[in-house]
Amino acid sequence: MFVNREAELAFLNSTLTRTHPTAAQLILLYGRRRVGKTVLARHWAETTGLPTIYWAAEREPANLQRRKLYAQMLGVTLAQAPIFESWDELWKAYADRLTDQRQILILDEVPYPAESDPAFLSALQHAWDQHLKQSEVIIILSGSHIHTMETLLARGSPLFGRFTGQWHLPPLEFSALKHFVPKWSLDERVALYAILGGVPAYLEQLQPNRTLSDNLRDVILSPGGLFVAEPELLLYDEVRDPRVYHAILQAIGSGAHTLDEIANATLTSKTHLSMYLTRLQELRFIERRLPATVPPAKIRVSRMGRYHFADPFLRFYFRFVAPQRADLGYNRDVVLDNIRAQLRGFVGVTAYEELCRSWVVQASAAQQFPFKAQVVGSHWSREVQVDVVAVSWAAKAIWLGECKWGTERVAREILTELIEEKTPKVLKILPDAGAKWTISHGLFSRAGFTPATQILAEEANVTLVDLDRLARGLA
Repeated sequence: MFVNREAELAFLNSTLTRTHPTAAQLILLYGRRRVGKTVLARHWAETTGLPTIYWAAEREPANLQRRKLYAQMLGVTLAQAPIFESWDELWKAYADRLTDQRQILILDEVPYPAESDPAFLSALQHAWDQHLKQSEVIIILSGSHIHTMETLLARGSPLFGRFTGQWHLPPLEFSALKHFVPKWSLDERVALYAILGGVPAYLEQLQPNRTLSDNLRDVILSPGGLFVAEPELLLYDEVRDPRVYHAILQAIGSGAHTLDEIANATLTSKTHLSMYLTRLQELRFIERRLPATVPPAKIRVSRMGRYHFADPFLRFYFRFVAPQRADLGYNRDVVLDNIRAQLRGFVGVTAYEELCRSWVVQASAAQQFPFKAQVVGSHWSREVQVDVVAVSWAAKAIWLGECKWGTERVAREILTELIEEKTPKVLKILPDAGAKWTISHGLFSRAGFTPATQILAEEANVTLVDLDRLARGLA
C-alpha cells in the first residue's frame, strides 16, 4: 500500500525539471529497514513514464554485483551480461550507452557494493565527474544502513559535494494508520502506533478485519514470524558484536533511562557505555532527551539527559517480548496476558504523550497556538514532571500540558494541580525564576473532561484536547 508520501514525491518530481548546474541528478535516499524506500523510488519512477533501471545489491562478491547490475542495464539475463574487472569499467560502459533522453537509475542497498569493494564509491565519483553529470540521468542511491548512508555525505566520502539532493525517509505519520486499519477506533490506532509506529511493512502484515488483541496474538507474537525475529535482524545487520547493544536495549526497555541506571543494569562502565549509546543513536534506535526547559546555552553541558527508544516497535519489543521470548513458543498466552495487563499504561506514557507533543508542534506551525514554539518536549526534575512543555525563549513564553490516557474523564483536580502546584515548580528553574514569562496551560484526555474541568478551563483559558481534536490536529 502506498500512502502519505506527498512531500517525498514532490521532492523527487522537482529533480525532473532541474537544469542547474546540470540536468543530471545524484540523489541520496535513505531510512531504516522496511520504511518504504524501494516502494517510494519505484512508484515515483513509474509515475514519470521515464526509462528506469532498478538494481538491488546483495551481499556477494563485487564481480557478481557488477555483472548483475549491468544485466539490468542491458535488460538481459545474467548469463548474457559481460564480466567487468572493475567498477571503473562498468561505469564507462554505462556512460557510453547514455543518450540525451532523460532516464532513471535506482541503485538500492548501496552499502553492500561499497562493503564488497571500497573502490565502488570512488569509481562512481570519477564517472560522475567525467561523464554522468553532463548527461540527462537521475541516479538514486538508496540504503537502509542509516549511519553508512549518512557518511556518504561527509567530507571524507568520495561522493562529498556531488549529491544534488538527499532525503531521509521517516516512518509514516499517525494519520496514515487509518488506511491500514480503517475499521479500528481511534483508541485502537493510538495503541497500534505505540506498538508498531508508522513502518509500512509492519502495518501491511496486520489483519485489518480482526481486533488489535487478535493481531497481537496471531501476527505480532507469532513464533517464527517477522516481528519476533525483526529486532535481532536489525541489530545484527548494523553492528558486529551485538551482545552489549542488546543488553543496553534490554535495560532501556525495562525502565533504565539515565547513564547510571543503564550502566548498573548492563554491568558496563560508563566510559565504554557512552560509545555504545552514541552508536545506537546514530542508528536511530534510541535518542537522548533533555527537558524542554533546559536553556539553549546549557544543552551541551546538561546532565539531565535520559535515553529512550526512538523506534516504537523496538520499545514495545524490549519492554514486553524480549524478557519473555522463551515463552512464545509454548505458552504465548502468558506473554499476551502480560501485555494486556500493562498496555494501557504503556500507551499512555509513550505514543499518546508523543502524539500530544506532535499536536503542539502542528498547532504552533499552523499559528493556532499562543506563541511560536521553539522547543516542544516535556519537563522532569526531582520536584516535578510535566508531560508536554512548549517554550519560546525569545518571547519568554511557556505552555504546560498534562496527558491522561485513562478511561475516565479528567477531573478538575488534575487541572488545579497543574496550575497551582506544578507550574510554580517549573517556573522557578527558568531564567529569573520565570519573572515576566507568559504562562499557558493545556490538558489532553482520551475520555474527555468533567463539566467542572471545562468550567475551570474556560476561566483560566486552558486548551482542552480530546481524542477527536487530537486526531484532527494530526491529520
